[in-house]
Amino acid sequence: MLWLLLAALLWVGVHVGIAGTALRGAVVARIGENGFRIGFSLLSFLAIVLLVAAWRGAETKPLWFAPAWLRWVLAFVMLPAFVLFVASLRKNPTAVGGDALLGAEPHGIQRVTRHPMLWSFALWALVHVIGNGDSASLVFFGAFLVTALAGMPSIDAKLAKRAPQAWARLARATSILPFGAILAGRNRLVPGEIGWLPSVVGAVAWAALLHLHPALFGVPVIIPG
Repeated sequence: MLWLLLAALLWVGVHVGIAGTALRGAVVARIGENGFRIGFSLLSFLAIVLLVAAWRGAETKPLWFAPAWLRWVLAFVMLPAFVLFVASLRKNPTAVGGDALLGAEPHGIQRVTRHPMLWSFALWALVHVIGNGDSASLVFFGAFLVTALAGMPSIDAKLAKRAPQAWARLARATSILPFGAILAGRNRLVPGEIGWLPSVVGAVAWAALLHLHPALFGVPVIIPG
């Protein structure tokens, strides 16, 4: 478990302690934006390899057991996670290299949340923390949950610093919390902008993984009662 904790701290430290702090600016000043992105990608890859390896080799103990009804709920929560992920693959200003879109009118899934990919990761991690209920999973998936949730305000802060006026327009019309801007009357849902593709592809991927989960990961999503 010690190695898993260290690997989780490394993963969170890389994404929150470097990418989300003034240290990023200092590194960029020395090696440039492209150099930083290359180095950060390599370090992230190393961190996730170590994290996965440590999780597979870690001793664990059960902390709680999710009842059958809750496992069904968690399985269905993964559906919007898949849809959010697919929808996030379209260009958006909070994605890597999306700064040029900051001044554009929020479009599609951006009307729902300006961080669709991070929300997809957060939902995925939360579902697995609750569903697995063991100490190793709490550390492993918890590391991704912390990174995803902390990454949203961190990205916002970086964008606000780079392009204050464009960011102010985006912030007024969008929200971190899904549907927050829409419920506040600062935006509106336009399903046609999102299109049918994210919903269909997300649903197909969700159904496929639901079926293949035992073969791929050795654990069924729904355990027969």
